Amino acid sequence: MFRKRLLGALLFLNSISLLGQFTAPPLQWSKELIQESDSVYRLEITALIEDGWHLYSQFTPEGGSLPTELEFIDAGVAFELLGKTEESETETAYSDVFEVDERFFKKRAVFTQKIKPLQEVYSVEVMVYYQVCKEVCIPGEERIEFVINPNLKKQSTANFSEENNQNERLIIPIKNSRINDPQSKQTGSQPMDLSLVLLGFLGGLIALLTPCVFPMIPLTVSFFSSEKNKGKTKKLALFYSTSIVLIFILLSLPFHLYDSIDPQFFNRIATNVYLNLSFFVVLLLFALSLFGLFELNLPSSWSTRLDGYSSKFSGFAGSFFMALTLVIVSFSCTGPVLGGLLGSTALVGGQVAMNLTLGMFGFGLALAIPFGLFAWFPNGLKALPKSGAWMNTAKGVLGFVELALAFKFLSNADLVSGWGVLYYEIFLIIWIIISIALLIYLMLKINFKTLKNLQKGVWILMYSGLLLFTINLSNGLLNKGNVALVGAFIPPDFYSISSNNEEQCPLGLDCYKDFDKGMTEAKRLNKPVLLDFTGWSCVNCRKMENDVWRQKKVYDLLQNEVVLISLYVDDRAELSEEEQFVVSYRENHQKEIRTIGDKWSAFQVLNFGYLSQPFYVLISPEYQILNSPIQYTDSESYFRWLDDAIQNFKAKYEFEKSIF
Repeated sequence: MFRKRLLGALLFLNSISLLGQFTAPPLQWSKELIQESDSVYRLEITALIEDGWHLYSQFTPEGGSLPTELEFIDAGVAFELLGKTEESETETAYSDVFEVDERFFKKRAVFTQKIKPLQEVYSVEVMVYYQVCKEVCIPGEERIEFVINPNLKKQSTANFSEENNQNERLIIPIKNSRINDPQSKQTGSQPMDLSLVLLGFLGGLIALLTPCVFPMIPLTVSFFSSEKNKGKTKKLALFYSTSIVLIFILLSLPFHLYDSIDPQFFNRIATNVYLNLSFFVVLLLFALSLFGLFELNLPSSWSTRLDGYSSKFSGFAGSFFMALTLVIVSFSCTGPVLGGLLGSTALVGGQVAMNLTLGMFGFGLALAIPFGLFAWFPNGLKALPKSGAWMNTAKGVLGFVELALAFKFLSNADLVSGWGVLYYEIFLIIWIIISIALLIYLMLKINFKTLKNLQKGVWILMYSGLLLFTINLSNGLLNKGNVALVGAFIPPDFYSISSNNEEQCPLGLDCYKDFDKGMTEAKRLNKPVLLDFTGWSCVNCRKMENDVWRQKKVYDLLQNEVVLISLYVDDRAELSEEEQFVVSYRENHQKEIRTIGDKWSAFQVLNFGYLSQPFYVLISPEYQILNSPIQYTDSESYFRWLDDAIQNFKAKYEFEKSIF
């Protein structure tokens, strides 16, 4: 049953979204507190559901969609639950995906729970975890508070605002705030990454060479060759190819919806420990399946039903169902690539939902072109190599790639949580071992004696590339931080077993991770401050450090002309109880600050109105913004931005010095 749930979710690329946190617009929540006696209260929670949507019952069968769950905070301590949570009448329908009778609500759902206070309490807090579905499913959570004794809070927390509200402590007295607007247009900060089209295309080519996809080509051609009208055959082949691309693009559309509901959704993926661990496990399973330890397949009833539709319908409808059948049948080989593509877009950042769509477009295009061409020109099949063991070799290569990517997500979890498991050296050693293992795997699988000259050239080129990649990783191990091409995907060099850099700063630079300490030093030295809003798992931050900050002219400015304050917005280290507080971003929207990352992300939003990384701000020791903040950019633009601000600061200092 678990297997069906996993595979069904992966089809729509929703398995990761089930772990996110959303505020779903199709629901409106309300509450009512009824006192039945001196010691018994009835809590009623009502959800009004928009037409077409449905909310799942607490008691929907296991193995189906996610049920609604109610968590009563401090139950058994502050109050006692009297009986189970009751709910209003539900509807039942059979799910073809999970093959169970699911129970759900339409239009209205009411949950009722009786409680008995065990002590004087101000309120009872209830967390509702749910999943609401239409064409897509949106998971979410809702915090609902029932005030039992309003007078109690007034007595115990009369001084709450004065003692605990640290909003003002995070807000700095910025001067010249009119230029507090990132130079996104000039620098192209975190644009849609068109290279993901190429990445998706390469992934599609790899998937094309696997045993789940390649043998489908002649079967597809036979479907179209049965059509006697050659002109119509070409139109159907073109429509078939377009349908393949369209289906893969449609798989990315739910993420645009999720991104609009929670703009930080993909940032959560990149920084959340549990989500990164989930990616690690999923990609590890994909790798093992590609190595042949087990097979991942979607329910056979799906492909059988779709294949029946393609036979039943003719013309364009039949072509579309043929395309859909291809997507379903080939899932065991395309699924790992798509999972890796989703993970890659989450790591890259920027306009992630659009980047995912671009990657899906490239992937679908790589599959559509050969299928469409051979359907258009069936005689070209003679030029294709025969199916054989080489396809399993291609599948194995993909398994090694998935394995390497899995450790990247484990590294993210390690960096954010600070476990100290995958240090820079350990991570590189693991990737070196994977690279060498892949090289040996290919040497054992490929028999050069049976290959033609052209085929030998291709494999020699691949061997050479793998060997250079291994040497590159080994060079990074010997010369710390000097890893070309993939430097952004490995842990920062200061996250090292042998690091003597107490502050753990990039490239051995001097830096501060506390804003107040850094500002004190800047005032002592009379130097401008570079605020570096960064993250442990931020790939673009590592790109900036490895590709831009490493440039000598930039490095010299960072080392000698500014005080660097690096603020990690995904640092999960807990603040002490005295340091924990609540901030208000806007009316009726509060956030608890429990970790160092919470503090610096709130600091960034409250002062600069942005929550993206990397994000760089140059200010004077008197809190004057020296030029517009900047985000991800090239080395020349960054150097000009940095140098201009430093020269302006020096000119202003010399002018003030001459006056006084």
